[in-house]
Amino acid sequence: MAVNPIQFIQQVRSEIAKVVWPTRREVMVTTIMVFIMAALMATFFALVDLGIRSGLQGILSIFG
Repeated sequence: MAVNPIQFIQQVRSEIAKVVWPTRREVMVTTIMVFIMAALMATFFALVDLGIRSGLQGILSIFG
């Protein structure tokens, strides 16, 4: 079922008209939330890494 280019463009425009674009405030809030979550996750994994490293060094010092 072939659609000619004009019909295709009309369909694309009608679909784009249905998109609800976020407001500037929504974009800013979600961007800030992403940075906060990334910082929290980085801190969490750094602490987990530190704990595992300390635990392994403690175990290896017993046998070393």
